Amino acid sequence: MNSPAPADPGFRQRVHDSFARQGVMHTLGATLEVADPGRVVIVMAHKPELTQQHGFVHAGIVSTALDSACGYAAFSLMAADAAVLTIEFKVNLLAPARGPWFRFEGQVVKGGRTISVVEGKAWQHEAGGAETLCATMTATVMTVQGRGLTH
Repeated sequence: MNSPAPADPGFRQRVHDSFARQGVMHTLGATLEVADPGRVVIVMAHKPELTQQHGFVHAGIVSTALDSACGYAAFSLMAADAAVLTIEFKVNLLAPARGPWFRFEGQVVKGGRTISVVEGKAWQHEAGGAETLCATMTATVMTVQGRGLTH
């Protein structure tokens, strides 16, 4: 698959700077591992404070991390003066999120001037190295300009 061309040659720094300002990602202990044109990877470890009653990472946490991966994948293709907002997403939870660590990938399917469609995948990496797809997301993301939002 060919990588789309970013509108801003400094997109990587812009994505990293914006991610660093996300308090929720810091709270989750999530880090930005990859920022390529139209593709972002976020990683996170399983932590007891992120779990539901059965010890799995809560579906809301998985959705939050996937939302950020999808949003930043779209953001990576936007102009330097643009901001990003998710306007809709759908999540499919495919397996309990056991961990011990996770990789959340966002990949732009169709980038647009105003609206982009992005696919997300949450992979759990189990003890011993096995990898399982535990959730998918389809997100619709909006490019925002001239509304006073920061990047």
